Amino acid sequence: MKNRIETTTRLGRVSEEIRKEHKGFLEWNHVSTQYNHQSIVQILIDGREGKAVDVEGQSLPTLVYLSREKRPQYHHNFKAGAMNSLIRVSSKISNGSIILNVDCDMYSNNSESVRDALCFFMDEEKGHEIAYVQFPPSYNNLTRNDLYGTCFRVLNEVDLPGLDANGGPCYIGSGCFHRRKALCGMKYSEECEREWKRETDRTARESASVLEASCKVLASCSYEENTQWGKEMGLKYGCSVEDIITGLSIQCRGWKSISFSPERKGFVGVAPTTLLQSLIQHKRWSEGNFQIFLSRYCPLLYGHKRIPLELQFSYCPYLLWAPNCLPTLYYVAVPSLCLLGGISLFPEISSLWALPFAYVIIAKYAYSLGEFLWFGGTIQGWWNEQRIWALRRTTSYFFALLDTILKLLGFAETTFAVTAKVSDEDVSRRYEQEVMEFGSPSPMFTIIATLAMLNLFSFVCCVKRVFVGIQIKALESLALQGILCGVVVLINLPVYQGLFFRKDKGAMPTSVTYKSVALALLACSIALYQ
Repeated sequence: MKNRIETTTRLGRVSEEIRKEHKGFLEWNHVSTQYNHQSIVQILIDGREGKAVDVEGQSLPTLVYLSREKRPQYHHNFKAGAMNSLIRVSSKISNGSIILNVDCDMYSNNSESVRDALCFFMDEEKGHEIAYVQFPPSYNNLTRNDLYGTCFRVLNEVDLPGLDANGGPCYIGSGCFHRRKALCGMKYSEECEREWKRETDRTARESASVLEASCKVLASCSYEENTQWGKEMGLKYGCSVEDIITGLSIQCRGWKSISFSPERKGFVGVAPTTLLQSLIQHKRWSEGNFQIFLSRYCPLLYGHKRIPLELQFSYCPYLLWAPNCLPTLYYVAVPSLCLLGGISLFPEISSLWALPFAYVIIAKYAYSLGEFLWFGGTIQGWWNEQRIWALRRTTSYFFALLDTILKLLGFAETTFAVTAKVSDEDVSRRYEQEVMEFGSPSPMFTIIATLAMLNLFSFVCCVKRVFVGIQIKALESLALQGILCGVVVLINLPVYQGLFFRKDKGAMPTSVTYKSVALALLACSIALYQ
């Protein structure tokens, strides 16, 4: 397959041999491009035929290839548009009551996942209330200590299952079993049928070729015009995190959802293997989430009297990721600058007023560490997660906040950034060795390096003052700031290695090093001589 794809890319066209193998390729002509082509529907395996069996003679399910029509003059609505086309075409061919949605970089890891999901849908007491069953995302390429904090260990094992008591977890885009009727806009009511009754099988009287021709219309660009698709039916349009807003709208129609995390993970995918990939992914997520909070779909407004108040608030921590950058940027920059200028922001360490600060810090991080270890993490993994959250909040969330404001003011448009998951051998080797990957002159790295250098300069200055014999009383008032600055320095140790000690291609680019040192020195100079 890899060779065929590379050959096709090199030639700029599908080879004649492959075109003859699948009739769908025959519909691609020399003017067809990625964003300008007609609908293509091909039933590869017709499960109704007696000859549709595997090597052991077992019946095979119907397998359909669909490429929806795309034209430059029509907005294709990214993943949500593709999903809605699939929903319509599948309703014509199979009309299955349950729809499983899995991202293209994920695969089924548990053959009992379907049965597990059906157990919830078919429960005699509560099954008729369930709109979707969400399996948490898992990854097959995580390092032992999860270098980039990708697995969301506590979120998947605590937060999502905890939402079951409030009406159910949000829909997170992959590994989710949907009730077709709920996904297509049906409201929940007490009269919803509890028995599994399949709609009339419309495919039994139509041949595969007739079905293929009729389904092309359902996947055309103009089909959704003047309809409720993307509004009240299917996945919602107009947001880069269409999964969250779709799940919320389903819950606001009276349905509930379930989070299920079996011991053997149901669906497994590929995690980003570089820091920049991870930051870009979180920038897209946090930007889309904040757009929801500022839109008419804000859970506190859209969900008012539709879903429980506790469920409305349960959405907010994720929707407010982007503005969370502001307090984080304050704590990693302002205390260190004030430390240079000798300005105290916290109580003296010997004062009783320092106890609340100490209690909150110790209690929070002790509980966080215990929770992380309880669910199979390591101490180094927990420390990596603390580091990556600090990096995300000062870069991904900061740029997400800026972009959201620019879009609200009309200076930018919504885009969908696909996170690259492919890396070369050197990058993969460093990732497996848990060496943080930089190697790109990204503005995100400039911010990370500048903040790291700012705290390093401030910490060195603080240590120098201790050894040159400044009055202890003066140092007591700055002790908490010194500790905070030291913790930030510890968090950024991989950044300092990338800036000054590493010589591989994954090191911080020289241009970033020069800019970050210059900006940090400028900020320190202003703080010292203000």
